[in-house]
Amino acid sequence: MKKDIILAGVGGQGILTIATIIGTAALSEGLELKQAEVHGMSQRGGDVQSHLRLSSKNIASDLIPEGKADIVISVEPMESLRYVNMLHQEKGWLVTSMNPFNNISNYPELEDVLKDIWKLPHYVTIDAEKVAKEQGSVKAANIVVLGAATPYLDIKFESLEDAIRTVFARKGEDMVKLNLKALRAGRDLAEKSS
Repeated sequence: MKKDIILAGVGGQGILTIATIIGTAALSEGLELKQAEVHGMSQRGGDVQSHLRLSSKNIASDLIPEGKADIVISVEPMESLRYVNMLHQEKGWLVTSMNPFNNISNYPELEDVLKDIWKLPHYVTIDAEKVAKEQGSVKAANIVVLGAATPYLDIKFESLEDAIRTVFARKGEDMVKLNLKALRAGRDLAEKSS
C-alpha cells in the first residue's frame, strides 16, 4: 500500500488536525508515515499545506513530487486548485469543501473556481459547512471533508474513527461524538456522489 496525500487550506481551518487523524490511523495499521508541513501565515488566513506519505514499505522522502499525489484533500476550494498540478493525472482525486474563505480582495467568483474543479477527471465537492452544521457545529467542517476523502485513503474507516477518539479525547465526549458524526456524514455524501 502507498498513498501520497496533499492537505490544503487556510490557517485556522483544521488542516493539521486532519493530518494528525490520518497519521494516527495509519500508524495504528502498522503503516510507515512521513509528513512535511508548510504553515505560511497559518495563524489565520494564510495558506497551509501538508504532504502526507503513507506506505507499507519504507518511505525515502517526505515531499511528494509534482504529478504523483493520489489525493488532494482541501477545506477551501481555491486552495485546492493551487495543488491540482500535484495530482496524478489519471488516478488522482481532489476532495474539497465548496465553502470559500474570502481572505483576499480579489477572490475569484466561486462559480469559476468550482467550474475548474469540475473539469478534473476525479473529484468530490461538498458543502462541508452545511453538513457540519447539521451534525452540530460548523467547526467540524474539516472532519466532514476528511470523511468525504475516506473512500480514497485505503485506511480502514474504523481506524479513522479510533483516531478521532484519540485526537479529541481530551476535549470531551461531546466533541468526540460530534467529530465522529461529521466523519460519517462526509463519507456518506462521498459514497452517494460516486
